[in-house]
Amino acid sequence: MELVFIVEQVLNGLVVSAYYLLIALGLSLIFSLGGVVNLAHGAFYALGAYFAIEVEKRLGFLGAFALSPVLVALLGVALERTMLRRFYRSDPILSLLLTFGLAMVIEQVIRIVWGAAPLPFQIPTFLKGQLFLGDFIYSYYRLAMLGVAATAVVLTWLLFNKTSFGRVVRAGVQNPDMVAVLGISLAPVMTIVVAIGIGLAGLAGVLLAPIAGVHPAMGTEIITAAFVVVVIGGLGSFWGVVLAAMLVGVVRGLAVYYMPPAAEASMYLLMLLVLLLRPRGLLGERIQKFE
Repeated sequence: MELVFIVEQVLNGLVVSAYYLLIALGLSLIFSLGGVVNLAHGAFYALGAYFAIEVEKRLGFLGAFALSPVLVALLGVALERTMLRRFYRSDPILSLLLTFGLAMVIEQVIRIVWGAAPLPFQIPTFLKGQLFLGDFIYSYYRLAMLGVAATAVVLTWLLFNKTSFGRVVRAGVQNPDMVAVLGISLAPVMTIVVAIGIGLAGLAGVLLAPIAGVHPAMGTEIITAAFVVVVIGGLGSFWGVVLAAMLVGVVRGLAVYYMPPAAEASMYLLMLLVLLLRPRGLLGERIQKFE
């Protein structure tokens, strides 16, 4: 029985990894190409959950699942075109201050529009229930979350590694000056990257809403953990972020089982250990901003 409980905690940890990963991956993508530290990323995660509530009333859960991340991504495009692109050549601290202020504004707008009280968001009927395999029991919805997150990661990797668009992005990360010499503008590429990164955060908000509930401060709560994942994985490393998210989630899940009071602190201890041994993160690489 103890083995079953451990397996359940590992899976719970992987579920945590799933939404950490979707948020951290977007953070890493935006920083890798643009050098922008987006502290508003958590606020877009919260907007994904709130948009899902509104869309679900009209189009059901599948409609919310499909449309809410797109709406959040479109807001990301507006953000990139009106604000972020002004800071690509600037000190990262300036974009950090801008997006910190933006995060506070979005949270207050959420409180004005939807109120300060938490809102419920139900698991769809077709994903309710549990899987029974002997003594092992697990939620269908949590398994579906793992599947969606894995699919999103694979599709993102394919986009950036198996397409011409991805080749331009990788070249822009490694040598933006050479890309400019070739006559390729990275500005529209950056717009798409921001849309994808923020859209992934919106998707995480939709997926987590039925489990954790929806409240205005949910973005503030998640952004610290997302940055921990990015730091552990290494700035600019796709698979570093994936590996770090899995490590953080599994360590946290096992800590919940063996030492519950230390569960929240476990990811910070893991970050400290990684940075002591490898200051650039697990798979970190040098990043250049584009001109």
